[in-house]
Amino acid sequence: MAVIDKFFRALKDQGGSDLHLQAGQPPKFRVHGRLEPLNMPPLSNKEAHKILDEILSEPQRKHWAKNWDLDFSYELDGIARFRCNYLMHQGGVGAVFRIIPTKIMTIEELGVPQSIKRFCKIRTGLVLVTGPTGSGKSTTLASMIDEINATSNKHIITIEDPIEFVHPNKTCVVTQREVGTDTDSFSTALRAAAREDPDVVLVGEMRDLETISLAITSAETGNLVFGTLHTNSAAKTIDRVIDVFPEEQQAQIRTMLSVSLQGVVAQLLLRRADGGGRVPVNEVLISSPALGAIVREGAIHKVVSYIESGRGEGMQLMDDSILARLKAGMVSPNEAYMKSSDKSRFEHLVKDR
Repeated sequence: MAVIDKFFRALKDQGGSDLHLQAGQPPKFRVHGRLEPLNMPPLSNKEAHKILDEILSEPQRKHWAKNWDLDFSYELDGIARFRCNYLMHQGGVGAVFRIIPTKIMTIEELGVPQSIKRFCKIRTGLVLVTGPTGSGKSTTLASMIDEINATSNKHIITIEDPIEFVHPNKTCVVTQREVGTDTDSFSTALRAAAREDPDVVLVGEMRDLETISLAITSAETGNLVFGTLHTNSAAKTIDRVIDVFPEEQQAQIRTMLSVSLQGVVAQLLLRRADGGGRVPVNEVLISSPALGAIVREGAIHKVVSYIESGRGEGMQLMDDSILARLKAGMVSPNEAYMKSSDKSRFEHLVKDR
């Protein structure tokens, strides 16, 4: 058994999400959002290098030696899969490992809005799941892909860096491709996907203009495309997509997006008041002709009022979701205040405590 496997077992036993190993520091676990050092001495660069090298394949060692950055996945049988990033820092080598549960939770089990199930039933268009790093985007996307996998007969292609959740074929055929192993890049895989008879395409990260452009085109040509961005709200997500393009192309992109965008699910994770983990809060935007007009006209400031008027259709603002969790006693007033956009809605609650 690799030395690092002991850390992975302990991480899972403690309900942690991430393991940090860096030369010059003791190992640390992130548990319920907080980074906590283990009760052991700092690792020397030699010790850290030995622990990290042990689980690499020869091609991975060569890539690491050449680039000093490496992304890959690692599976410990019966425990979990891990998303791994190796890096160099001032004190030597380091790595961060994110635990990926072997079981894909359902939308119901996650506690995210039931209204997002409608995105699993549409035939074409672009659906964006957004949020900062560590907000559970991958977990929510996996539950949505699993819902499609269990309820329809389609070809699903996922393009990831690295592959996180593994989807066995249920009633669908699922083709999972890892950037750097199965394909050169997101854009290369997206181009190839057009010739692979897809119904659903998951783009793990929409990092650049080319990938975003290809994702929109894929949605326009009849596929259901899921993608991710590191934005905190629906309005910021639309702005981010448009702003990636040169100014002379933005009018055309607004027109394309007004037709292809089917929805946005923004997500944050808040610490539970009882200390028992974290709970998701979500902003949900669902498309309609009215939204298409807003996007086409570039009137993104109207998105907030559009969502407010669509509550009966399953839409909600992030702050409304946070307030609902607060009223249910699931999160503390301070946590709600810290994660809210409109602080004035929560300020008096914090002062009253």
